[in-house]
Amino acid sequence: MAKRSHDDDVEFIKSLAELLSKNDLSELQVKREHPEDGSLNVRVSKVGTIAAPVAIQATAAPAQAPIPAQAPEQSAATTTPAGEEDDPAALPGAVVSPMVGTAYLHPEPGAEPFVKPGDAVTEGQTLLIVEAMKTMNNIPAPISGTVKRILVEDGAPVEFGAPLMVIE
Repeated sequence: MAKRSHDDDVEFIKSLAELLSKNDLSELQVKREHPEDGSLNVRVSKVGTIAAPVAIQATAAPAQAPIPAQAPEQSAATTTPAGEEDDPAALPGAVVSPMVGTAYLHPEPGAEPFVKPGDAVTEGQTLLIVEAMKTMNNIPAPISGTVKRILVEDGAPVEFGAPLMVIE
């Protein structure tokens, strides 16, 4: 059984980042199957004007060990120097975006917002809408509590996993 080189995976990820930049894409996700030793799932996303790997997941066959060199790349992309307390997504009551799209705090233009800071919400209550590919997706409250902070503006673009609100 031939083992694939870690360098091949790194080159593959670099080529995806170049493809992302050259074609003015904001995100690219690929699953690469390797029958001998599992698969490689890669999602590359453009943050600002820099293309960077956002999430890398290697799935090895049961007899194979995961590639340890990929774990530091993933943690480096998600760690902030100031610490987790400055990252709203790390808070226990953080509501994060389940998709890339545009956040809307109102059900329609000119209407009252779904919620405001200080409002009590129940689990499942609609907090806002994320429009993705012309589809309006209601974002429900994952827990009951009080809206402490709204972290996005009405009509703002959001990325997958971006913090939207904090509920305590």
